[in-house]
Amino acid sequence: MTNIPAHEIERLLHHMPSVAIHAKNPWIKSFAQSVTKQARRKGWQPSPKQLSIMRGLVSDLFAYGCDEGGDIQLIE
Repeated sequence: MTNIPAHEIERLLHHMPSVAIHAKNPWIKSFAQSVTKQARRKGWQPSPKQLSIMRGLVSDLFAYGCDEGGDIQLIE
């Protein structure tokens, strides 16, 4: 496995609770919760497959938004 920058793993892990909260698919919810729990172990690194899934889930989180409407409210 190639070296994954620690800041990327931290960024992905930061968003996993949001992924779990907003997941409509039980497998995705379970995966996000499981990865968050595993990350508490000292020296834990995601497998290449886990990393790929995490990247996709976080990307989807931002692509589709967290709320149902998907509208962005601007502050004036």
